Amino acid sequence: MRLLLSLLAAVGLVYVTFGALLFVTQENLVHLPQMPTRELQASPTDRGWEYRELAIASSDEITLHGWHITADQPRGIVLFFHGNAGNISHRLDTIEILRDLDLDVVIFDYRGYGRSEGRAREKGLHQDAQAVARWVREELGVPQERTVFHGRSLGAALAASAARHVAPEALILESAFVSAEAVARDLYWIYPARWLTRLEYATIDYLQEVEAPTLIIHSPDDEIIPYRHAEGLMAAAPEGSEWLRIRGGHNTGFLESGRDYREGLRRFLEQHIASDD
Repeated sequence: MRLLLSLLAAVGLVYVTFGALLFVTQENLVHLPQMPTRELQASPTDRGWEYRELAIASSDEITLHGWHITADQPRGIVLFFHGNAGNISHRLDTIEILRDLDLDVVIFDYRGYGRSEGRAREKGLHQDAQAVARWVREELGVPQERTVFHGRSLGAALAASAARHVAPEALILESAFVSAEAVARDLYWIYPARWLTRLEYATIDYLQEVEAPTLIIHSPDDEIIPYRHAEGLMAAAPEGSEWLRIRGGHNTGFLESGRDYREGLRRFLEQHIASDD
C-alpha cells in the first residue's frame, strides 16, 4: 500500500508540474519564430518578382517588416497572415500561387518574427494584424472591394480578428482552428483546458463579427487541427461562405492538393473580386 501511495504521489506530481509548465510557457510553445530559423532564408528576388520592402508601425510603435509583391495584371490585393512558425521567407510557394491568381500580395512578419521588432505575444499579434490591414487600406489606398484577407493556421485567427476592424471583400481561412482552448483540449485532453489555456485566438468568435463571404479550406488528413474545427467555423461563417476540402497534412496540404487547391481559390476569388476586364 505504501508503494502504491508513493507511485500515485509521483504521478500526481508529474501531472501538476507538467500542467504548470504548460500554463506558464504557452506563449513560447505557440509562437515559434525560431523554427526553422528567425533569419530570412529567401526573398522575392529569388523568383524574379518585383517587390518592395515594408516597414509598418503597429499601434504601439513596434516596427513590422514585410513585402509588397506585385502581380503582372492584378485584380486586387491579398493580405496574407502566416502560421505560428518561421517567417515570410518560408512562404514563397504560397506567394507564387496567389500571384498566379492575379493578386498583389502583402505579407508581413508579426512582432518577434523575422526582421520585425518586439516579442511575440498574443495581444501584440492582434495589434499587428489590425495595423497592417489598416496600412493596406489607408496607405496603399486599396478599397474594400479589391481586398482579400487570407490566413493559414494561427494566421487564420489573426485574419478573422483583423477583418472585424478593417472589412475585406472576402476572407480565406485555411487549416484554421476554432480557438486556442479547443486546440488545447485536443492535445492535452487529460487537463481541464478551460483553466489551462491563457491564450484565446478565438477564431470562431471573431468570425461571427465578420460580414465578408468566407472560404473555409481544410484537409481531413490534417494531423494537427482536426477537420471538425473547420465544420465548427463553417457553421459560424457569414452567408455566402464556402468549403474547399483539400488533401494532405497541416503544413503541406496546399501543395499536395495542387490543382484542386488553386482552382478552388480561383473560383472563390472570381465570385467576389471583380476583374478589370
